[in-house]
Amino acid sequence: MLPARNLSVVTGWLVREYHDDDLEAVVHLWDETASAGQLSVFSVGECLGALREDQPAVVAVSEGHIVGVALATVTGERAWVMRIAVHPQRRGEGMPSALLKDLERLLIELRVRRIAYVLPHEELMAEGLTKAGYERQPAVAYYEKKEALGPGEAVTLESLGGRVLPGDLWDRLSGMHEEKTLIENRIIAPLAHPEEAGGHGVLPPRAIVLFGPPGTGKTTFARGIASRLGWPFVELFPSRLAGDEGGLAQALRATFARVGELERVVVFIDEVEEIAPQREFGTSVGQGSHGVVNELLKSIPTFRERDTRLLVCATNSVRSLDKAFLRPGRFDYVIPVGPPDKDARAAMWITHVARSRRSDVDVDALTFASESLTPADIDYAARKAAQYAFEREVIEGAAGAVRGASTEDYLIAVRQVRPTVTAADVAAFREDIAQYARV
Repeated sequence: MLPARNLSVVTGWLVREYHDDDLEAVVHLWDETASAGQLSVFSVGECLGALREDQPAVVAVSEGHIVGVALATVTGERAWVMRIAVHPQRRGEGMPSALLKDLERLLIELRVRRIAYVLPHEELMAEGLTKAGYERQPAVAYYEKKEALGPGEAVTLESLGGRVLPGDLWDRLSGMHEEKTLIENRIIAPLAHPEEAGGHGVLPPRAIVLFGPPGTGKTTFARGIASRLGWPFVELFPSRLAGDEGGLAQALRATFARVGELERVVVFIDEVEEIAPQREFGTSVGQGSHGVVNELLKSIPTFRERDTRLLVCATNSVRSLDKAFLRPGRFDYVIPVGPPDKDARAAMWITHVARSRRSDVDVDALTFASESLTPADIDYAARKAAQYAFEREVIEGAAGAVRGASTEDYLIAVRQVRPTVTAADVAAFREDIAQYARV
């Protein structure tokens, strides 16, 4: 690559062409300016892609440090200004205008005739663009649809056994209102709106742990998050990885390397205590466990480097996880997902009963009778009751039978369910909330 040209010099700083060696400093500047409210309709990933493709870019340098950057992408005779960022301490010095002017010089050399800049909101730069000769176009509606997979990513996703989930899974999550609200506000919203989050100094989460008794919906929540974001979903199965040649540690390393090829992804590891248990040093079992936990701990920081990836780990026994695994800095939130309360159970029963289209089912009675049941238990009881009604009509041929399960059908099914969660499990879960939860 040719040496970067100096384009203009202003007292205290100069503007020159971007060079590959500037990448780390530019990314750091984008992080700083996003939290200061300097936003863009283009994601950081898209901007990085443009830099790798040698799209036109200029930087402002002061005392050897990059304090400003402007980047564009060119298609034919049109260019889009992707991002202009200036260090918060250097605002008010006319640097955005100087960066834009020298970026335009590069674009003119490329025979660009139309230059556009789409602002995500009305912000201070709008006035500067007007002064620089840009005209706001009236009656323009900006529509955007984000595709889940980029070029070549489908092959990677298939090799990982992942897929793009239906877009309505989150809305189909009935009940569990408290958990849904918490995850929507703390996890989904910052990831879906990273620029706005950065403007408030909120860093999008990169990794979370869901813990609670079995059957409480942790896997369903993980799938719902991916569905709500529209990101591909990859589930890693420790038992399958352990069977790979080279062992579990090497399989984890290779798998996370392939995950790194995806721009956006939710990675889910269920029963993570299988690969990150409390390490027992001095035993053969402990030494193997030690190596696997270390490999996972090394993989998480690399995974966290991009804000369009989320690692979700689920465990039935958070107290059995290695202490280093749960340390702040690796996981942003440790969220309890417990048995459904009264309102959550009622919402679940309403959803199940609605499928039968019967209006005479006593939901209150079902809610009371299922007090000790998990969502998985309730789902099983509902399917069992529906089977009773089906057999009564089709197999037994009951004349005049009302279609759909009755209240009694549901109550019989509930009584036959063996509860997944015991009173001791609930007591232990409450202790775990007090000791491990971080929300």
